[in-house]
Amino acid sequence: MKLLPCPLPSAQHDWPALTRQFDWIRAMKDCPQDPIHHAEGDVWIHVNLVCEALLQLPEWQSLPEAQREIVYAAALLHDVSKPACTRVEDGRITARGHSQQGAIQARRILWEHGADIQAREQVCALVRYHQIPFYLIERPDAQRMALRISQQTRCGHLAILAKADALGRICQDQQGLLLKIGLFEELCREQACLNQAWKFPSPLSRFEYFRREGRDPSYHVHETPSFEVILMAGLPGSGKDTWLAQHAPSLPVISLDDIREELGAPPTGNQGVVIQAAKERARTYLRTRTSFAWNATNLTRDIRTQLIDLFTDYHARVKIIHIEAPAHSLFHRVDKRERQVPHPAIKRMLERWDIPDPTEAPVVEWWLNKDSFELQAGFS
Repeated sequence: MKLLPCPLPSAQHDWPALTRQFDWIRAMKDCPQDPIHHAEGDVWIHVNLVCEALLQLPEWQSLPEAQREIVYAAALLHDVSKPACTRVEDGRITARGHSQQGAIQARRILWEHGADIQAREQVCALVRYHQIPFYLIERPDAQRMALRISQQTRCGHLAILAKADALGRICQDQQGLLLKIGLFEELCREQACLNQAWKFPSPLSRFEYFRREGRDPSYHVHETPSFEVILMAGLPGSGKDTWLAQHAPSLPVISLDDIREELGAPPTGNQGVVIQAAKERARTYLRTRTSFAWNATNLTRDIRTQLIDLFTDYHARVKIIHIEAPAHSLFHRVDKRERQVPHPAIKRMLERWDIPDPTEAPVVEWWLNKDSFELQAGFS
């Protein structure tokens, strides 16, 4: 299945046709940018120039076709959230947060197109980190950030995207940006993570390195025998209940939906009482070192991190299971559920849908639920 919602060009796109075809492209047209950094014009003009610059880069041309498509999709989508994030502050045009929000919007666009999960998530990581090569070398945590990026996408691909981003603009510091990109490449090369994920001694070592600052990434954390908590994640209707019934039928389950019913709490609004009740049940299992599953949408990293911190404080080993269903079938599945979720509510969830990445737990698995469950990627 093709990744892009439009063909990979061998020459320049028919940009006017693309503008007519996609609303997210139309939104970039006429979205202003700070002329100090983008004297070329609006966001869509910049994206045009970035894509055309990318096509001319020998390092992009030498990639296998599937990898070219990933980097090109990221170039097309890298500023997709600027229209939503653009503000005027103290007389300057800014778009704070557009990289992180752009990754979420790119995920929704590519999910709706039916893109492959692994390729899609590499694109989303490139969008999320596309500004990092411009300043990573100046950060005190440069090594840690390079290693984090390498777990989600290729740093070499990020350097290619950043080079096209720098060439696709008119600004006074273009040569300075290109120099910093070169330093980013050299740092990643030195860390052995330019074109591959940095190899941690063990999955637990990887998890602990990103969980606690100041660790040596080469330190081998020895795992002691422990109990396991499965943290489910996924949109309503993706199949979390069914996955647990098929793959962990004997495991106790803490279900936020069940607790809401018991408490008579609505599914919208403040969920504090529901969460507190669920955590108290979790502590009962944690104190007795009993394995269990926590079943909820858990759509954001912040929510997952709070839960993982609770579980690991009791020395539980955490496995994250992310479940998703194709866009064309998800809303049909929701309509057939006994506990229905309104379509507008799901669309709001998509605005914060940040799926788990390999740095969040010792084991992270992505499953696609079509007519049956298919393991798409396992990080352990």
